[in-house]
Amino acid sequence: MRDEYAVAEGEAILFATDGFRPERVTETAALSGGKRLLICSQDREALRTRLEEAEKAIAAKDTFLSSMSHDIRTPMNAIVGLTLLARMHLDETARVSDALSKIETASSHLLSLINDVLDMSSINSGKLQITLEAFALNDLIHETMTILRPQAEKKHHTLRLETESITAETLLGDVLRLRQIYVNILSNAIKYTPEGGQITVRFSEAARGDQTELSFACEDNGIGMSAEFLQRVFEPFERVQSSTVSRVEGTGLGMSIVKKLVDAMAGEITVRSAPGEGTLVTVRVPLASRPEELRPDALRGRRALILEADEALRRAYADGLSDTGMAFELTASAQEALSALADADIHRQPFDLILIGQACEGSEDKLDIAAYLHRSAPDLPMLLVSEDNWEQLRYRAEHSCISAFVPLPLFRRTLIRALADALEGEPGREAASGYPDLSGRRILLVEDNMINREIAREILGETGAQIDIAEDGRQAVSMFSAEPAGAYCVILMDVQMPVMDGYEATRAIRALPRADARTVPIYAMTANTFAEDIARAKEAGMDGHIAKPIDVNTLMQVLRELPG
Repeated sequence: MRDEYAVAEGEAILFATDGFRPERVTETAALSGGKRLLICSQDREALRTRLEEAEKAIAAKDTFLSSMSHDIRTPMNAIVGLTLLARMHLDETARVSDALSKIETASSHLLSLINDVLDMSSINSGKLQITLEAFALNDLIHETMTILRPQAEKKHHTLRLETESITAETLLGDVLRLRQIYVNILSNAIKYTPEGGQITVRFSEAARGDQTELSFACEDNGIGMSAEFLQRVFEPFERVQSSTVSRVEGTGLGMSIVKKLVDAMAGEITVRSAPGEGTLVTVRVPLASRPEELRPDALRGRRALILEADEALRRAYADGLSDTGMAFELTASAQEALSALADADIHRQPFDLILIGQACEGSEDKLDIAAYLHRSAPDLPMLLVSEDNWEQLRYRAEHSCISAFVPLPLFRRTLIRALADALEGEPGREAASGYPDLSGRRILLVEDNMINREIAREILGETGAQIDIAEDGRQAVSMFSAEPAGAYCVILMDVQMPVMDGYEATRAIRALPRADARTVPIYAMTANTFAEDIARAKEAGMDGHIAKPIDVNTLMQVLRELPG
């Protein structure tokens, strides 16, 4: 009599007692508990193949867990050790500052490891969602390069960016996932390229029916990969070498995550590589594009003074402005720019704005030049074109009288829009101090964790705002209800809390019978950072999502954009 069985793959596998002998069974194997594995002949090879694949997957995961134990403990050991050293030398500012800088680096690396593991878990559980939203391509490229450039500079790499055939500048797609793909690939290039190497990143577009195919290529002259490893490069838990051997740390999940994300976007990824000859990774993703209004008429009859020494960018300005009706004068140094301003004044042909580019002749700092030119032409708006991280420039830019920022790479529509906005007095990317001035305004911070409350309150306190604290969602609803309309300029809402979570609290606030309940900005401030978490926050009535650990620049940008 058969007393227990399980069926899989069309009865290929049967668990039964010794007394059960189906006619189709041609092979048996002992199992624990007095049971046997019964194998049917027609399914034997398929079963054997699947068994081998399962054994390989188990071995890979065992290797992964062993590697992760090392890779996670390494930055954790640095964080613990450096914290101890900083505490031991509190009276030595330089040593404490150095320790804090290294703790920040180790923490960022640890966070990237954790993010990879969580991303893979989310993808494998079927929770991956691809969103569709409009984004500016130059912003995506600029942010990607800004994230990775410091890592490349640390290893003395030459990091080149090339763009060609870019016509659609506003695209529709999942910008967060695209950035994740590019950062993963470029990060690998930096990791596996020895010091002093060369890495080239190329972006291009091609029309594919009613869509735009966005192509990204990353080429390095690093250690490369063997033909045998290329067969496994997209398998999870795989790395070219163990980090204990190569000293390159990571989960081995990056390229597997990239492949799954590219597939989810109906794109394709190819990898060409050879040992000692570097690697070329190419990603092509079809995206819809959104037509943009081009406003060349806003530039007609106006004059611009452009300070730029880079020849490629000088050509880009000339090409971009060629049919706009804007006159412009190109200068390469601060002295040439000053002379041009003086000549314009003498001939009564004043400029309408000044654009300071990426490169200037001489050793002068660009922001110092901006301040210098402002003294000669205090009424002219000044724009800064740069590959640098704008958030890190804000404070100095404000004091140098920069009125707007144009990120590289420089595309035609972006250039025209930025110049038109400046001439029409629109804010664009206004310069501002690192912390916005919210004096006289109130923020409701909803956070159940004491340490997180302390950190957030200290950061938010730099804005001059009054910070009110709620320790759970129900308390937040009660505090908001008790205050007069318009009391809070923003609510920063944790999501996972006892008594009432952030989603419920947001719905409760939005449902209150008062006008400001529907308009007060509410932002999720949470460690739940998957796409579905962001979507859930929006569905609950939140205006946005700020990930933990908190990025101060991101938080301050949200606060700068608050209404009123």
